Amino acid sequence: MRVLGIDPGYNIIGYGVIETKNCQVVDYGVINTPKNMSISDRFNTIYQATCELMETFEPAEVAFEELFFNTNNTTAIPVAEARGVLIVATKKYTDRLFEYTPLQIKQALTGNGRAEKKQVQYMIKSILGLNSVPKPDDAADALAVAITHMQTSSIMSDNSI
Repeated sequence: MRVLGIDPGYNIIGYGVIETKNCQVVDYGVINTPKNMSISDRFNTIYQATCELMETFEPAEVAFEELFFNTNNTTAIPVAEARGVLIVATKKYTDRLFEYTPLQIKQALTGNGRAEKKQVQYMIKSILGLNSVPKPDDAADALAVAITHMQTSSIMSDNSI
């Protein structure tokens, strides 16, 4: 079964596709929206690119990182709106949508909900058998979401969107 992990954003959206049968990376990367684009064009770009991902990789399930805003609240609304676009685009292809908090992701990958980013990245590399940490960070974060879903989906069925 394929899982698409998504790290929502406004400028950069990370994605990672894993095959759960052998815990293998299928693909990862980012969707970029240029800063000089209008908000509606950016959302359309996000929608179209997400539909392309769904059609290309045909994931059975999609896992999102839940939004968390600590200090930078200026981007909260556009990121939340972009997340809505991502949900609508993926819902077009599957009803199996799930979300995980940053704490749940860190806990699933490292055993410590307060783990540092470097620890999470090390575990992504180790679990997926990669030679290096995926870049950019948004793509690595998306793979972390996919791994979390793969590891916890059978026991955390209440995480559906």
